[in-house]
Amino acid sequence: MSVNPELPDSGRQDPSFAPADSDREDASASPSANNRRDASLSRCGAVEGSPKIGVVLLNMGGPTSLADVEPFLLNLFADREIIRLSPFSWLQKIIARRIVKKRAPKSRKAYSLIGGGSPLARITAEQAQALAGCLAGCGDFMVRCAMRYWHPLAAETLAEFAQAGVRQLLALPLYPHYSRATTGSSLNDLKRWAAGFNPAFTINEISAWPDQPEYLTALADTITASAQKFTGEEFTVVYSAHSLPVSFIEDGDPYLDHIKRTITGVLKITGRSGQLCFQSRSGPVRWLEPSTPDILRQLAARGVKNVLMVPISFVSDHVETLYEIDIEYHDLAQTLGIRLVRSPALNTHPQLIAALARLVLQATGTTKRR
Repeated sequence: MSVNPELPDSGRQDPSFAPADSDREDASASPSANNRRDASLSRCGAVEGSPKIGVVLLNMGGPTSLADVEPFLLNLFADREIIRLSPFSWLQKIIARRIVKKRAPKSRKAYSLIGGGSPLARITAEQAQALAGCLAGCGDFMVRCAMRYWHPLAAETLAEFAQAGVRQLLALPLYPHYSRATTGSSLNDLKRWAAGFNPAFTINEISAWPDQPEYLTALADTITASAQKFTGEEFTVVYSAHSLPVSFIEDGDPYLDHIKRTITGVLKITGRSGQLCFQSRSGPVRWLEPSTPDILRQLAARGVKNVLMVPISFVSDHVETLYEIDIEYHDLAQTLGIRLVRSPALNTHPQLIAALARLVLQATGTTKRR
């Protein structure tokens, strides 16, 4: 079952949806956001005796060490929901292995420059812990994460739920913008593994949340805080999203529309427009344009000296923010005479956790007491 995440009062910010563990700090949170987190969700309309609900935070995953890079990439390129390397499914892994052998050295170098591995599993676990604290007192919830291409994999997380006797699950992808390559693939993977368990799981899902109010507030907070680094100088906002083959959009994928909805929502809060571009392209297909390097070159040609880059489709730090933006694009901008500042990924920003909590409570029918 898919749950529509739109809220009846989606245009208003409710400060009571904030994490209860107010002693936690996050570098991406502004002082105003940290003040809002003092309120909690402790007064919720939880139903006594209702079954425990497992909340599954879905994300892509990443190699935690350099030795993990090659098997991680193989899992990624073997996924036919992202890219079909052959009309014949049995050829997918064979071709994927050849591609991975060529790409692995470059990928290992990138991960070596950001600490020797991806922080995504750690950050997602921290998000799960913060969400569990935020939901405390609102029902009986067990929050875990499941990665698509590396550990903890869906099968491992489902086994943990089964051992705890949890059979009712809510799948919450940490992709605010739906694409069959991300949310779709992760949900399908979860369902495939769940089908092998007996007793069976009941899985509800939240498919997208591009204009969720607290999420938009979190993004606006990071933009406002990061803008202060320019100390009054003019700057251009650039939203960098993960790219997608144009064929996906032509086939009806709502990803691009969802990205634009988020940007529109943030604009209403900040009053500052921005330009959209796309990063992380790979393979000989037609990708969404303009690319992030191209937009930097275009801005330099127009005499722009300051750029605030917002990683719009990433709620957590990983190789695309820490290597591509912070190293590759930063170096490119420097050669073009541009000062590039990246707004922080949301990670455990209090308003992101509040957004996730609101989505969970709405999807499970739990309401706040007035």
